[in-house]
Amino acid sequence: MAARVVHPAPVSSPRPASVATACAGLLTGLVLLSSCAAAPDGGTGEEPSTAVPPSDSPSSSSSDTSTGAPSGSSSAQAAEQFTVFAAGDVLPHGNVLATAQTDGGAYDFSPMMAEMQDWVSGADLALCGMEVPVAPRGQEPIGYPVFGAPATLVSDLAELGFDGCSTATNHSMDQGIAGLERTLEVFDEQGLGHVGTARSAEEAAAPQTYRLERGGQEVTVAHLSATRNRNGAHELPQGRDWALDESSPEELTARARAAREAGADVVLASVHWGEEYTDGPTAAQRSYGEELAAGGEIDVVLGSHSHTPQPIEVLDGGPDGEGMQTVWSMGNFLTNQDEECCVQATATGAAVLTTITVPEDGDPQVTAMDWTPVTADRGPHDEGSHRGIWPLDELVADGVPEQLQLGEERVRARLEGIVEVMGEQRHRTAPPEPTGPEPAVEPRP
Repeated sequence: MAARVVHPAPVSSPRPASVATACAGLLTGLVLLSSCAAAPDGGTGEEPSTAVPPSDSPSSSSSDTSTGAPSGSSSAQAAEQFTVFAAGDVLPHGNVLATAQTDGGAYDFSPMMAEMQDWVSGADLALCGMEVPVAPRGQEPIGYPVFGAPATLVSDLAELGFDGCSTATNHSMDQGIAGLERTLEVFDEQGLGHVGTARSAEEAAAPQTYRLERGGQEVTVAHLSATRNRNGAHELPQGRDWALDESSPEELTARARAAREAGADVVLASVHWGEEYTDGPTAAQRSYGEELAAGGEIDVVLGSHSHTPQPIEVLDGGPDGEGMQTVWSMGNFLTNQDEECCVQATATGAAVLTTITVPEDGDPQVTAMDWTPVTADRGPHDEGSHRGIWPLDELVADGVPEQLQLGEERVRARLEGIVEVMGEQRHRTAPPEPTGPEPAVEPRP
């Protein structure tokens, strides 16, 4: 079976009154984005993006960037549908590490991510973008510029509800081949899927697959991951160029085709590409994406690397010629960036929710891609504590909790900025709910 994107007729859906009231009049102008002269611990040493919460439901699709209107509430989501949640960069700078470190020297990231529990665990399949490797055994965790995360970060992601992550990024080789292999070892220990880096040529050739029982049938979702950027900290060992997926569009399309031939119904591809601190795709990024769409094998592309949100677009092509859902960049998830170190948009991320419909008689269909804004409260300086990541709509609708240092004006400016970039029509304000049993994570060879 091959999934295809369909375009249902729009159905209006009211948004929560509290959000509508809290956000009335937010779009009074563009937010001026500031830039930083240097990249402190909040940066990655590697540039800006710019706004009112709308519906609480999945949107319909269209062939352009306007992308249609809501199609129904998440609580009424039919059992024949399921949601894939995907989040942006997990990039633990030194400040994040320091906040997570306990008195005994261990690390606990769960408190920083706890407010996202409903969104992650409420999805039927949840994927993250693990931008950094786990530090090799015997090496202390380290932040910017050459990252090495503690293994507990992976277990905490699993505890939050993630089922797997992409691992092909510009930082994949920060700790050499030892860090790359340790990362996959820890993922395996936690039962999490992973794709984009590999310990053998056989593993490199295999997608990460997830199996879900929905609509009276078994649906196989294949996940691919590739990076178009790589830092120079470590080179790939000679003869092991397969350890990090740096596929061309043709190569990634061939991988997707092989996944379908092996039984995949839906193919997702995480691509680490583009230019940092920008609010839209570069020419090279768009060319790569359009070639993937023309290949007709990939349903959804999940972009990352810019550390800023970039829009969702349906590119011509895709399976059956019905279009390929593409988010150019999801921005940040767990990092130490905001307007104090970088640009305002780095304080936010656009987590995306892809809806897949499984008809009783027919192929699974990608029917929507929506987004929801998240934001971080850190510092305000690199040596300050990190107060975690939060659903941005909740902070606007319900007010900023006392333990945060974010003012209401800043919160509103952040929301205005991300909606300006991502658009109103696909903006989702209520978390999903599971529609069936948890997915089975299939081990890669």
